[in-house]
Amino acid sequence: MATTASPLPASAQVSGSQATGSSEAETARRRRLVGIALMCGAVAFFASLDACAKTLARAGVDPVVTTFMRYAASVAMISLFVNPVRTPSVVRSRRLGLQIVRSLLLFASTALNFVALRYLQMAETISIQFAAPLTVALLAGPLLGEWSSRARLAAIGVGFLGVLVIVQPGVGAVHPATLLCVGNVIVYAFYAIITRKLAAYDSTATTMFYTGLAGVALMAPLLPWIWSNPTQWTHWALLIAVALFGTLGHWLLVLAHARAPANVLAPFIYTQLLWSVTLGFLLFGDLPGRWTIVGAMIVIGSGLYLLAQDTLRRDA
Repeated sequence: MATTASPLPASAQVSGSQATGSSEAETARRRRLVGIALMCGAVAFFASLDACAKTLARAGVDPVVTTFMRYAASVAMISLFVNPVRTPSVVRSRRLGLQIVRSLLLFASTALNFVALRYLQMAETISIQFAAPLTVALLAGPLLGEWSSRARLAAIGVGFLGVLVIVQPGVGAVHPATLLCVGNVIVYAFYAIITRKLAAYDSTATTMFYTGLAGVALMAPLLPWIWSNPTQWTHWALLIAVALFGTLGHWLLVLAHARAPANVLAPFIYTQLLWSVTLGFLLFGDLPGRWTIVGAMIVIGSGLYLLAQDTLRRDA
């Protein structure tokens, strides 16, 4: 005679659901930790890229050539996965002009950074670059309609005060390369704003396809006039390393964002300062001055405050 299974006791059902919930929470926690580790790895590669670029610039290799190699490799790598053969629609942009301007801004930002690295410590350049998110927050009001509160504007003002602490205008001579870093911050801020604006018109694949294309296309015809063959094999190795570190850094960045929310990952971007200080000391004997450290802490603190405000606003 057939028998029917008796239902599980309520206590067993609750225990099972709790176990499932605990397992899912543990999985999510592990994914976040992996994402954080990947983010830390990405900024370590970016710091290594800067170290290679600084070494090349000090050896006399034109920073524009280094920038070209950086993005030529990036375009080649991206084209393996995102190209018109596999996805014909990827070249169709609803805002082609903006895509070209965005690509040129990124190329210019990298070139400004590489030139500045020839004269300044890595810790100085990255500390000033940390002001880019503050500049984006300031410009997002008039350009995107994302106006900041008075508290956020005050935090942005404090962040820019941190940049002044690093640069110290009026206290001795300011190296002209510092102005290149400031220019880099402004150029990169416009790049970030255009990237956000393009999200409403083009797919991520289309934006990735055009990211380095315009800069490389613009510079390619000029190479015969600016190109000079590196005289040592180590220079070739460093040029390849620049391309490799840049590609690996962005790859880890994508993997990190696939595993953890941006607000979880963002604070770990600032670990790049630790890598920059370490590599700067080991490779060039550079130690940042106290005002560079103080200014960097002010800029980082302001950036973390803005991040916390954004997180609270999203969760509200």
